[in-house]
Amino acid sequence: MSRVVIGLSGGVDSAVAALRLKARGWEVHGLFMSNWEEDEDGYCTAAQDFQDARAVARELDIPLHRVSFAAEYRQRVFEYFLSEHRAGRTPNPDVLCNREIKFGVALRYAERLGANAFATGHYARVVPGPDGPELHKGCDAAKDQSYFLHAIGRAELARTLMPLGELEKSAVRAEARAAGLPVFDKPDSTGICFIGERPFGAFLAHFVPENPGPIESSDGERLGTHRGLAFYTLGQRAGLNIGGRAGGCELPWYVAGKDTGRNALIVVQGRDHSLLYSAALITGAPHWLAAPQRALGRCAVKVRYRQSDQPARLETLPDGRLRIVFEQPQRAVTPGQYAVLYAGERCLGGAVIETPEPPAGGHA
Repeated sequence: MSRVVIGLSGGVDSAVAALRLKARGWEVHGLFMSNWEEDEDGYCTAAQDFQDARAVARELDIPLHRVSFAAEYRQRVFEYFLSEHRAGRTPNPDVLCNREIKFGVALRYAERLGANAFATGHYARVVPGPDGPELHKGCDAAKDQSYFLHAIGRAELARTLMPLGELEKSAVRAEARAAGLPVFDKPDSTGICFIGERPFGAFLAHFVPENPGPIESSDGERLGTHRGLAFYTLGQRAGLNIGGRAGGCELPWYVAGKDTGRNALIVVQGRDHSLLYSAALITGAPHWLAAPQRALGRCAVKVRYRQSDQPARLETLPDGRLRIVFEQPQRAVTPGQYAVLYAGERCLGGAVIETPEPPAGGHA
């Protein structure tokens, strides 16, 4: 019997994934990962999650291993998260967590446990292809997580099972209920464990000092004072504390740009202001899950999770970076986030967004 180690988080998705693997005849072992030191204010739910994972393992009669990857997480994910915020960008730590922790140190730990494969409860599919394994979207479009998985290696993908890729979330919960799994109605986790439900700005302020500067309109008028560029993201409306201007329109203000040289936050009025849109973007070095030539020319791109596929043209720059030109301008294209490329259901890879380009005649 072949052994599979599954990341058992204490949630319903990984529980049903383990249930399905056992039904297929695998020798299933659960692995509960602690990736963040327990905090004292109760926002991180790791202790309760472990108890839920134990209850699932008992119900399925499978071994449960517990391991801490907190040191690796801090070094490989959290330090990058902080450095990006300090530079005024908005990182996505979930992508890095998948690459470095779940499909990095955790997968190698699973191999040391004698696993022939590593499994997760992600809503995505690993599909055999002519050139090796391919990453495809999950069948539940509302839950598809291929965006967060685009940066894992193809070698790691070849050793990975994702049993929920064909399922709708409602079917997963129904399967958990029918099997008597104790987490069948547990709410989905929201956000990142080390932030939890706490206010993001309050959490970030523990690690990144405030650096106040001017809030300015796009024509240079000073409107207020920000607490530090790290605490804002493009397209943000809440938390600007800007009132209306005498004789001005009453539309709400949105963050349209960051002038890091002057430590200025640039804002505009109206959700559909032209300065909130980009016609193209430049990325960092791409990570490919397919031969690059497959993506050059016409492809589809997502610049944020749960965005619908956006038609675009892909160009390779002399230094290997990518220029992605959108068929229609995109709102709030954010440096530090990821542009992820698709050909139909297949995820081709992706790259960090470095520089948005405004539409012709626009300015940032």
